[in-house]
Amino acid sequence: MLTTFAEAKEVLMAFSQEIPPYIFQKHNKGIEIDIISAALAYKGHTLKPLYFPLGRIPIAFTNKLVDAAMGDMGVNLKTSGGFYADPAVIYNNVFITLKSKNISIEKPSDLDLFKVVSFQGAEKRYPNWLKKVKEEKRFYGISDQVTQVKLLHFGRYDVVLSDRYIFKYFVKQMMLVNTLEVSDVDEHTFTTVNPDDYRPVFRDKKVRDDFNLGLKKIKETGKFQKIYKKYMEL
Repeated sequence: MLTTFAEAKEVLMAFSQEIPPYIFQKHNKGIEIDIISAALAYKGHTLKPLYFPLGRIPIAFTNKLVDAAMGDMGVNLKTSGGFYADPAVIYNNVFITLKSKNISIEKPSDLDLFKVVSFQGAEKRYPNWLKKVKEEKRFYGISDQVTQVKLLHFGRYDVVLSDRYIFKYFVKQMMLVNTLEVSDVDEHTFTTVNPDDYRPVFRDKKVRDDFNLGLKKIKETGKFQKIYKKYMEL
């Protein structure tokens, strides 16, 4: 035990700016921060988050401004001395529609008659699905995800493209303040998630190994699931 705490470190880690319910920058909490913090704490390490625009996260790691990063944003950080860990949180984008509309989405042409609202830049990430929607001016990219929920439920748009937990979180917030009577929705999976896209990166191999062990342990004890539950249950 003494050895464990003697080797414990404060880990300065680069995170994205505000992404509820995964990251609440102002309060240094959220699903992703809480899970990574708990996994590191298993071996006595302390997480200290530092926030950057997504594109600057690998730059911060490469320039040694941080000890770790929540992900590599498509940049191979092994060449910058990074050791990749097991994924802590996986973002899973889906199409979301009102159940009452009985919409089926299995291929890009299934979107031909619909208006789609999503996060900014989605049309560049998923060009096979959204190129035609964008060209025909049926796509609306907006970072305010509360607005996305409203546009779907008020019938202004037919489809939302969002991470399922982000969408559910904002529905929950609107229900809590009684600003929306929420309708049932359908989720349509349209892409295969690659867990490797969401692997944290550490500069210290020992800390990476400690993190992987801690992540395994909090899953075994149920703490991982409890963190999700804390943010997602009404």
